[in-house]
Amino acid sequence: MGSTLRTHAVGSDTARQLLMTVMGEYLLPSGGRAWTSSLIDVMDRLEVEPGTTRQTLARVQAAGWLTSQRAGRRTRWRLTPSGERLLTEGTKRIYEFAGPAADWDGRWLVVLASVPERDRAARHLLRSRLRWAGMGSPAPRVWVGTNVSRRIEVEEALQLGGVADSAQVFLAEHLDDARVATMVQQAWDLGTIGEEYERFIARFSSTKAPDPLRQLIELVHAWRRFPWRDPALPSRLVPRGWKGARAAALFHDRHARWSPEATEEWERISGAHCALGNRGSD
Repeated sequence: MGSTLRTHAVGSDTARQLLMTVMGEYLLPSGGRAWTSSLIDVMDRLEVEPGTTRQTLARVQAAGWLTSQRAGRRTRWRLTPSGERLLTEGTKRIYEFAGPAADWDGRWLVVLASVPERDRAARHLLRSRLRWAGMGSPAPRVWVGTNVSRRIEVEEALQLGGVADSAQVFLAEHLDDARVATMVQQAWDLGTIGEEYERFIARFSSTKAPDPLRQLIELVHAWRRFPWRDPALPSRLVPRGWKGARAAALFHDRHARWSPEATEEWERISGAHCALGNRGSD
């Protein structure tokens, strides 16, 4: 597992995602502060090199999610209000996500929206935000979803994409049940998501955790993609044998098992680096 993680962790995007996981698990609940040396220690366990961790901290600071304060030769990082909001929203979605929706009244949220080809940034933003809201696209400029309670999120996505005035939003019912499965296949890649669930289950099936802190961070890091990728469709719309609910149960079980020792280790690391005072340096 370690060598595989190293291959990916040297990439800046994965290092940033790992750091965001650490921030959500440990900075957010504990006052939002940590020394550079503490974060380097934890990220090193995930086989992210110190130089990469420093670069990643600078990137996260530039994004407005962290602020830094010098104390002698050392640096202490603190979540900004926007960083707290981002992580609060993300952790809420991560821990509340439970796979297929149990109930559904048959209504679809339907969006017709188009962003000019030349405006790639707005197109990417719109697609990302709509997918985060559980929407899928079965055809160009058409988005559908089964969770009508996310209408506000969808409208915010349209606003951010600059198409709120031209887009059309509907609540609708599909009149041909026999063709719903085809539309679902066109809108979402459920086959790939299903394979990812199976890999997640295989990876975390064991309850053993020689290093609970590393194991818990890897668990959350692996799980956090599913609320983004899986639209949480009603049970009757997902393929037979769908592993979403089983994976969610596994995630919550392993998190509950490993969290106490992982938190204790984080507190030990934080306390040790805090005790260094100005004698050390980052």
